[in-house]
Amino acid sequence: MLTEAQCRNASCGTDKPRARYADAGGLYLEVAATGSKRWFWKYRHGGKEKRLALGSYPAVTLKAARFARDDARKLHATGVDPAQRRQLEKLSNRIDADGTFESVAREFHKVKSPAWSTRYAERWLSLMGKDVFPSLGALPLSTITAPMLLHVLRKVEARGAHESAHTLRQWCGQVFRHGIATGRCERNPAPDLHGALVPITVKHMAAVLDPKQAGELMRAITTYSGQPSTRAALQLSALLFQRPGNIRQMKWADVDLDAKVWRIPAADMKRTKVGKLNGRPHIVPLASQAVAILKDLKNLTGHGQYAFPSLLTGERPMSDNTIRTALRRLGYANEDMTAHGFRAMARTIMVEQMNVDPDVIEAQLAHGKSGPLGAAYDRAQFIDKRRAMMTQWANYLDKLRTGADVVPLRA
Repeated sequence: MLTEAQCRNASCGTDKPRARYADAGGLYLEVAATGSKRWFWKYRHGGKEKRLALGSYPAVTLKAARFARDDARKLHATGVDPAQRRQLEKLSNRIDADGTFESVAREFHKVKSPAWSTRYAERWLSLMGKDVFPSLGALPLSTITAPMLLHVLRKVEARGAHESAHTLRQWCGQVFRHGIATGRCERNPAPDLHGALVPITVKHMAAVLDPKQAGELMRAITTYSGQPSTRAALQLSALLFQRPGNIRQMKWADVDLDAKVWRIPAADMKRTKVGKLNGRPHIVPLASQAVAILKDLKNLTGHGQYAFPSLLTGERPMSDNTIRTALRRLGYANEDMTAHGFRAMARTIMVEQMNVDPDVIEAQLAHGKSGPLGAAYDRAQFIDKRRAMMTQWANYLDKLRTGADVVPLRA
């Protein structure tokens, strides 16, 4: 058996990398050529020789090393491998250290954000940092209960941000599901709050949905006395019913007047990053009326990149406020009609008055479908049907504009 003096004086010769000094019961002191000294306990488990590190000398004295050996022998006598138990404890400690709500949330964000749009990724982290991290960020994920999460969301509701409260409940649920998958918690309390928050009153974008009123709108647009390019933007908003951002950012390079088509690049569409990088362009067939408007417009703005350039500089598209302001000049308040409302106007009237297949309209609106059939739906672009639909819609708007008594048509 070793003595403290022997442990102090133990050394390793220069002819070998390490030397071992045995004590008793499998305990020994290993001395490296560098002079460092470490305690180990040698044992057999599952028919294999193994060893367990017990610390460095002199921080761990001979007496302390013997106590540690005895504790390990007692654990081993129960059938547990002390070295394996040590590894599990280290893993558990590491998981606990990385298991706070904020650390798991940031890890989830880092994993998922490459597929999100930049704006969504920034909003996700900003809203969590503002409303959730200050209260729950430092707490282990496994200790957070439904009442604790509800308390945080109630604070968001108290300032009138009801939609943000619902959004944060969903996002917190994402964090907990990631925590379950990575072993940081065992359950997700977010679903327990279903029905506990103040309901959201959904307010749709204002839109003209009645055919007669749509005719009045088209006549008003025809008489618009502002910039000719703004009048053209209003007309094409009705004829093409694309997102306002796509209308005002239309590039001449994407418009083929001979083929009567507008190809919006995937990168310019409202899609995920993956969809923007790998998706196909969105095809917008152009009816003859739209082609005529664009030909006239090209005489005005065809020298630049954008069909609707900013009046301040032709290097940028028109402001996102231009259409709204034009509608106000025509007498349409924000509660009556919006730039986005042209999409709702087209979809509603075509379904209710023209009996157009909703799937064809949805394809033209660039509304993708989720689920197992989503990819197949995205491939079925209904180009021929959409081209016929766009011509039918343009003709229908003409009749509404001239005040004709329009009879519902079959697509």
